[in-house]
Amino acid sequence: MLAEQAQQAGWAAFDGGKDADASNVYEDSYRVAGEAGDTALAGNALAFLACQKTNGDRQAGIGTAERSCRTAGTDAPPGVRTLLYERLASVYAVAGNADATKQALNAAEAALSECDGTPQPDWVAWVDRNELQIMTGRCWTELRRPLRAVPVLEKALTHYDDAHARDKSLYLSWLADSYLSAGEIEQAASVTGRALELSAGVASVRPRQRIMPTIQQLSAYRELPAVAEVLDMARL
Repeated sequence: MLAEQAQQAGWAAFDGGKDADASNVYEDSYRVAGEAGDTALAGNALAFLACQKTNGDRQAGIGTAERSCRTAGTDAPPGVRTLLYERLASVYAVAGNADATKQALNAAEAALSECDGTPQPDWVAWVDRNELQIMTGRCWTELRRPLRAVPVLEKALTHYDDAHARDKSLYLSWLADSYLSAGEIEQAASVTGRALELSAGVASVRPRQRIMPTIQQLSAYRELPAVAEVLDMARL
């Protein structure tokens, strides 16, 4: 319980922009999960740390993400392996390794296919096919493959209600990024505006952080009415 709660606290800190606090709590979670003999939970703590490390040191992030999968092991519940492999894929994608990304996504898909209704740990209850599709779209976005990313993200986001404002605005940021990569400026502006609307008032700092680079790139097209409107929303 302590290890699980530490991960919840770490996620809250990370989502609130307190990275150092998040890292410390994730480290505590990893240690406590190891003491409890819960290798799956220990692997998840490492996966959280990997996501953070990737922002500053991509190779360190990859090493930690690979370690997370080894720590959980092949006997971990399929939902756990799905989660860890998709996070590994994300780290590979940020580093620009397309082949490794695809292998990790395939491993996540294979693990998900093993889910047969057997109860999974509560902390992976949200992992499903739509979540995997969102991560797949995010990976292709990071790899600058918009023709692959856009259809996957568009389809997956139809299953997200606006009530899930934090998540939907964050995921829309990747869709906007892909449209921009494809040269679809007005579509990128439209999606960016929707992400800004949804992110207004949410406690998480991440949606705004994710969408700002796209807004900066859109500023080069401020003569377009759709872009000008978004820049005004963002106060740029």
